[in-house]
Amino acid sequence: RKRGQAPLPEQQVFINEAVCEGCGDCGVKSNCLSVFPVETEFGRKTQIHQSSCNRDFTCLEGDCPAFVTVKAAPGHKPASARQKLFQLDREIPEPRRTPPQGGNVFMTGIGGTGVVTTNQILATAALIDGRHANSLDQTGLSQKGGPVKSHLKISAGPSDVSNMIGKGQTDAYIVFDILSGTTDQNLAQCRPGHTIAVVSSSQIPTGAMVSHPNLAFPAGHRLRSRLEQYTTSDQNVYLDAIRLAEGLFGSHMMANMITVGAAYQAGALPLTGLAIEHAIRLNGVAVEMNLLAFQVGRLVVAEPAWDPLAEVERGGAQLIRPVLDETARRLVDSTGADGELRRLLEIRVPELIAYQNEAYAANYVDFIKKVMAAENGEGRLSEAVARYLFKLMAYKDEYEVARLHLRSEFQNALEEQFGANAAIQYQLHPPLLKALGLKQKIGLGRWFNAGYWLLTKLKALRGSALDIFGYAKVRRLERELIEAYKVMITAELATLTPASYDRAVQLAELPDMIRGYEDVKLRNVARYRAAVADLQAAQTEPA
Repeated sequence: RKRGQAPLPEQQVFINEAVCEGCGDCGVKSNCLSVFPVETEFGRKTQIHQSSCNRDFTCLEGDCPAFVTVKAAPGHKPASARQKLFQLDREIPEPRRTPPQGGNVFMTGIGGTGVVTTNQILATAALIDGRHANSLDQTGLSQKGGPVKSHLKISAGPSDVSNMIGKGQTDAYIVFDILSGTTDQNLAQCRPGHTIAVVSSSQIPTGAMVSHPNLAFPAGHRLRSRLEQYTTSDQNVYLDAIRLAEGLFGSHMMANMITVGAAYQAGALPLTGLAIEHAIRLNGVAVEMNLLAFQVGRLVVAEPAWDPLAEVERGGAQLIRPVLDETARRLVDSTGADGELRRLLEIRVPELIAYQNEAYAANYVDFIKKVMAAENGEGRLSEAVARYLFKLMAYKDEYEVARLHLRSEFQNALEEQFGANAAIQYQLHPPLLKALGLKQKIGLGRWFNAGYWLLTKLKALRGSALDIFGYAKVRRLERELIEAYKVMITAELATLTPASYDRAVQLAELPDMIRGYEDVKLRNVARYRAAVADLQAAQTEPA
């Protein structure tokens, strides 16, 4: 496919973020780094990184109803911020810092993203400028997704020294992947107070993060602090290059050239801009887009306030724009909550009303008020219960999955990205058919929206004797978990002291472990119950 000899399947995979549980099962089944974890208001979810997806569809084997396969409408191009690129016709000032005549450029990134090609382009630019270049690419066994390091030595005359940059000898440190850029081995190439770092701060998950929901991406400020210990903090540049590349060009492959543009504008590269542009043309691949990407990177540094994607949202995101009707506002106001707790309630109370009804949401609010009264203003426990009691009460049964698939945000995202006439199929594996021996998901087209609509109208049956889905093992368990959680938190409130407060918050947050559907969820519930038992046992042990 990379050589253009094999056709790329027309069908694409899309995830409804609202339905997704972030369990990681699709990552385990596919072992694919294009299954991206993303942090949302409702915890970790999963999205398909469209521009790196190889479309082998193994992610569909994940036990989850959030997947939709789509064939874009003929001739449709996704709406994006590409139109704003025309604003780049204006003059961009030359770097304020005069680039040196020579220097050592060290680059780190991951395989399959063009790190080696970028090194070749910069080496060619050095030759165009009349300088000499020695380069080395250390790819090891990496292909797509593995670590890559590239060395580039630029000098005024020929040199017979090693083409590998020694420890502490880097002048410009270009980081295409912030995780690989903060390893001990790579940072050892830098010199504090001398090396200028130009860093793409984009969060690219590792394979372990894809398949293990409990592994979070390291905090950005910690990674930045680590980088600045080895470089020149007041001259370093940070930018979310992948966000810009995907938003402006529809592909993450332009991210490296955006970062190079930022490095040039920061005065970190011993090259002229004209030489870099000439080298891009000589490379002959996506010339116009790479030239524009280079200009985008320059503009990010020249005009730090410039953000062409300020109003562009992530495709498929579960948008949080709570508009409280009179009923929801009355329930939220009754708590007297303010600050973060009120924000949480303003989002979750309307969701619970839509999930079931006003009485169901009032039940939730009443319990939150009980927690607020017991903790007497501290706040962390109430916030934890607000998050995770909601998670338990809004369990995704057949009625809720139907509602979430019909939400206008999701349907609009499909239309915007693939066109109004796109052919879509909801990829489902109904438990009934699974019990009858069906091992694969079935694809149901837009016609099944009528079935979803009917299911949403039957939500009043939820939990009653007429709820045919409610007799399933996992549904009974979901209802039990709600009551067990309330009993557990009530017991903690009865004995709440400053010494036991942190433990109570920990217990309140443990339902974050409960993710997934069917067998995946059952396994995670077992883990959750074991974690609760361990934490409760620890509190009874003598000090």
